[in-house]
Amino acid sequence: MKISANARATYVWLALCAVTILSGGLAHTRTDGNFAASMPITLAVLAIGLIKVRLITQNFMEVRVAPTWLRLTVDGWLVLFWGSVLAIYLI
Repeated sequence: MKISANARATYVWLALCAVTILSGGLAHTRTDGNFAASMPITLAVLAIGLIKVRLITQNFMEVRVAPTWLRLTVDGWLVLFWGSVLAIYLI
């Protein structure tokens, strides 16, 4: 069953809203009200960001229907960028 472009955009938008709420819900505070950094939470939020960027580029920037070389280039850039941010965080 093929879904229309409007329905696809709506489903992707709802998924983006859900993962945004999820990443916001992962925020963690101490009892004194100060923010506490947590490596697992930070990695989870970075992974959610990776998913969100891929959803946006594939569906709202029409990379999903682009030539194969462009899709691979965008995905490669995304992996390289995410890996760089992760490496900077872990150093």
